Amino acid sequence: MAPADLLSKNYASWGRYPVACPAAVERLAWRDALPDLGASERPVLAYGQGRSYGDACLNSGGVLLDTDGLDRLIAFDRVTGRVRAEAGVTLAKLLDVLVPAGWFLPVTPGTKFVSLGGAIANDVHGKNHHIAGTFGRFVTAMELVRSDGQRLLLTPSGEHDDLFRATIGGLGLTGLITWAEFQAIPIPSDQIAVTRTRFRSLPEFLALAGAAADQPYTVAWIDALSPAGRGLFMQGHHAPGGLPAPSRFRQKLAAPFDVPSGTLNALTVRAFNAVYYHAQRRDVARSQTHYEPFFYPLDAVGNWNRIYGRRGFLQYQCVVPFADGVAVTEALLAAISAAGAASFLAVLKTFGDVPSPGLLSFPRPGITLALDLPHRGPETLALVRRLNAIAIEAGGALYPAKDAVMSPAQFRASYPDWEAFGAHVDPKFSSSFWRRVTASES
Repeated sequence: MAPADLLSKNYASWGRYPVACPAAVERLAWRDALPDLGASERPVLAYGQGRSYGDACLNSGGVLLDTDGLDRLIAFDRVTGRVRAEAGVTLAKLLDVLVPAGWFLPVTPGTKFVSLGGAIANDVHGKNHHIAGTFGRFVTAMELVRSDGQRLLLTPSGEHDDLFRATIGGLGLTGLITWAEFQAIPIPSDQIAVTRTRFRSLPEFLALAGAAADQPYTVAWIDALSPAGRGLFMQGHHAPGGLPAPSRFRQKLAAPFDVPSGTLNALTVRAFNAVYYHAQRRDVARSQTHYEPFFYPLDAVGNWNRIYGRRGFLQYQCVVPFADGVAVTEALLAAISAAGAASFLAVLKTFGDVPSPGLLSFPRPGITLALDLPHRGPETLALVRRLNAIAIEAGGALYPAKDAVMSPAQFRASYPDWEAFGAHVDPKFSSSFWRRVTASES
């Protein structure tokens, strides 16, 4: 692809850090008309919607395989809920078909603007992990094209079950996923019944999470600048109400430009957090809402990543074991507060013990903290390194889809099966992330 074509689409990650430019891009349009991947002199990597935050979706100096053109629904059984679609189709497009028919994604991340292939490559989790596990658990089949030209049918218990496990959560490194099939879940309506409860400390949060263990969806917003860990705990379930209507919730706002650096500082975020926490007058509030603002609140604002300015941001997510989870999470919050790092998008949740099928899947039992950190240069990178060290020392793990900093040693500590996974990496596939975390440390 010519350099001018490279400029026609922004092949960046959602966090806009780090910046990495591919040497070339191949736009894929048809599953049966793929380029000869084995002939490429540079490493190749599939690129869907670029919604990974760090460099897992980047391939500096390599070739990106743009899957935007592979966005067709292949089959949908309205009786059984079995769905087969091309890898480039977004969850948003799938929801437009599934919901009016009374079906829903079995697991969904916090944005619907990810591709099906990206959801598998990162084995995404959602608000129902404590009950459902990860998206990969619901994948029943997929086609993987290797650089030697093989087209392999992967299933959980078929001939290539080991490659199936490597491809679920495999960061797109085992080959090119062209299509996938998964099992949707039935829903009675497009509405979610929501209960929001204020908590004033991390032990209170854990008590609420434990009491809501039988609820389908749970998540909490936490004031990351409050060392005590105050926040709002949300639990929800699909509400009855008859056949769902076509989606009514549409994107209404868009960030028109990059917000000047420094606008989001500790002072403004502290003020926002106080207002948000106290906006709910009662300790417990109940409501009913359309599924989109419940699952995808940020999708209502187009290009919301621009509010962090041209330097972008780092989204940080780790999981730490329950055993010392409160103390470790308090240490993470204390480090964030001491650094004056502004983040109003801080999410706290507990992962359950439903095992993930992938060799590199991130979720495991424990407390997971996710937050955005505006990139202010070395001070932000130093803070993330401190957070990483705290999590790893506690026996935790870091999330590749939201990482731009973890060291090779921290990657090995997070993913003890990484060598077994490495045996399945296609020799022509690589990414900026993979090269970084498998590099030799001096």
